[in-house]
Order: sequence, then C-alpha cells, then structure tokens
Amino acid sequence: MTKRLLITLAAGLAFCLPAAFGQDMLVVESENLRCNDSVLVFSPLREGERERDIPTLFLLHGWSGCFRDWSRNTDLQGLSNEYGFRIICPDGFYDSWYIDKVDSTGMKWRTFFWEELWPLIDNEYGLEPDRTFIDGLSMGGHGAMNIFLDHPELFRGAGSMSGVLDLRHSGGSKFLIPPMLGATDIEDPLCEAQSAVNRLERVKEACGEDALPGGGKLLVVSCGTLDKTFLPASEEFAARCRELSLNCILLLSPARHRWQYWVWVLPHHLDWFRESLTDPDMGFTAR
Repeated sequence: MTKRLLITLAAGLAFCLPAAFGQDMLVVESENLRCNDSVLVFSPLREGERERDIPTLFLLHGWSGCFRDWSRNTDLQGLSNEYGFRIICPDGFYDSWYIDKVDSTGMKWRTFFWEELWPLIDNEYGLEPDRTFIDGLSMGGHGAMNIFLDHPELFRGAGSMSGVLDLRHSGGSKFLIPPMLGATDIEDPLCEAQSAVNRLERVKEACGEDALPGGGKLLVVSCGTLDKTFLPASEEFAARCRELSLNCILLLSPARHRWQYWVWVLPHHLDWFRESLTDPDMGFTAR
C-alpha cells in the first residue's frame, strides 16, 4: 500500500500523499525555495519491496518542466521494477537551473537539495553513497552534474542527457542565467564557476583514487549529434574528463533535443549505473 506520513523538518514540513501502487508523492515545505516542492518516488515492486538498501537514482527534469515530466513521458515504475532502482523526481520548477539564485525570487535550489531533500530521502528510504546516482536532461543535466560535484563522495556516479554542462552553451538562456547569479553576462566568472565542466577537479579532490577508473565513480554523458546548441558542452565535458583521467562514458546518437531521445537513452544510463554496482572496473584500465 502507498504510505501516508507526516514528517517534521527543521525547515518545515514534508508529507506523503497517496499515489499509484509502488509510488509515493512527497510534498516538502521549504524555506530555501520559499514554496513547496513536490517529489515523486518510484520504488521497485518485488520481494523485499521498499527495502532501504536498494540503489537510488535522483532524476531531474529540464527547463520549463516539472516533477511529473519524466513520468508523463516514460514508464518510470516499469524502469524501477526492471533495474531495481528507486527513482526520485523532485520539482526543479520552470527555470530554477538547480542553483542558488540571488535575484528577486530568492530560490536556493542547491541548498534545498542538501539541507532539506537529501536528509528527508535518507531518513525515509536510506541513501548509501556506493548505491546513489543522480541524472538529468538539459537544465537537469546541469543540475545533476553540479550536485554530484558538490559532494562526489556521496554518489557512485552521475549522468547528463543533452545537459548544459557549460553555461556558455545554454542557448537562449545565456541571457537569462547571469542575473540569477548576480553576473553581468555568461562569460562572467560567476557563471564560469557554475559550469560543471569547470568543477571536475572536485572529483579527485574529494575522492582521490576512487575517482579513477576502477575506483567506482562513473560519469555517463549522452547527447544527440543533431543537438547543435548543446552538443559542444557534452563533448567539452568528456574531453576534460579524459584530461583528468576520470571515468566518463560519452554516448552520441543522431538525435535532437527532444523527449523521444531522452526516453530512449535513459535505459542506457541505467545499464551503466547498474553495471557499476557489480563491476566497478567494467573493463577499464586499472589504476
């Protein structure tokens, strides 16, 4: 049965609403967001249902989307059952960019994730660093990689699908993002510091040899070759990973920036994530 619960947090309240069998919907009252965040949770239906030690995937949506985007476009419950992952979809809102904004909205999404969402999910379901991943599409790829790079020691890996891994390659949003960060333009150092490609050294700083092939940390980056606006960021990110000897898989396909591609490529990311749980070396050169 779907659980109903009421959890008191330092920052407010979180409660769970009825959803379909195998699913929870958490509603988190957040001081950091200045509003509520809705979170869909899909747990695998199998023997030992809702065990705390099953692997977890945080899955972020893109610009102009919401927490229901992924479940509206693909069968997340089916993927949860097939791969044995708990899949968690928070609301990144229309244009949070999963950052801490300094504009009039005052929305601090990254602080929300670390101070409110992560503790809530850990308390209710359990999060083990060696079995926790984060992934996302477009704006969500930017968010997923940056959240991973905040604390790579708390994740086994991260993914990006058509992600904005360098804010200079953010299309029309390159004029909208700088004011959110208090920057003058997209070339401002404040924007550079929020681009995942410029933060990759964090992996080795936080994880040491665990960041290298065979150490268990895995980055999966995919993009369509017809996605001309966002393709350069994925290629640049993968090239920087190679320079740093980080374990990065680059998947390129003849696709555009659209749901047909993201629905197709998500299971490929899950394949790699699942494989990393049983075989950290995965045939890569040993360190």
